[in-house]
Amino acid sequence: MYKKKIPLDLDCGVKIAMEVIGGKWKTYILYGLNRGTRRPSELHRLFPDASPRVINQQLKELETHGMIEKTIYPELPPHVEYSITDDGRSLMPIIRMLEQWGNEFRPKMARILEMAE
Repeated sequence: MYKKKIPLDLDCGVKIAMEVIGGKWKTYILYGLNRGTRRPSELHRLFPDASPRVINQQLKELETHGMIEKTIYPELPPHVEYSITDDGRSLMPIIRMLEQWGNEFRPKMARILEMAE
């Protein structure tokens, strides 16, 4: 895995949380996997705006951090599935709170975007 130039500050909980869920698609991936195990192609179809490369990279990071689990079935052709772990599931209340906050902030964001045009 890529080694960062600046080491992670383990004394700051926010930095640790952002290391794990920071990334445009990570929370979406966790949200999708919370609804059930999925194959990579299913995840790519869930997020058509994301490039497969980015989804694969963020899947790998979530797996490295123990938020998801990758199961490889030894058959021809090889079959891979991703599922959420207990640690990943522990983030779901936080993700739901972020969703709620975003829904409440939506009208203000719409006005901000209108003013920017």
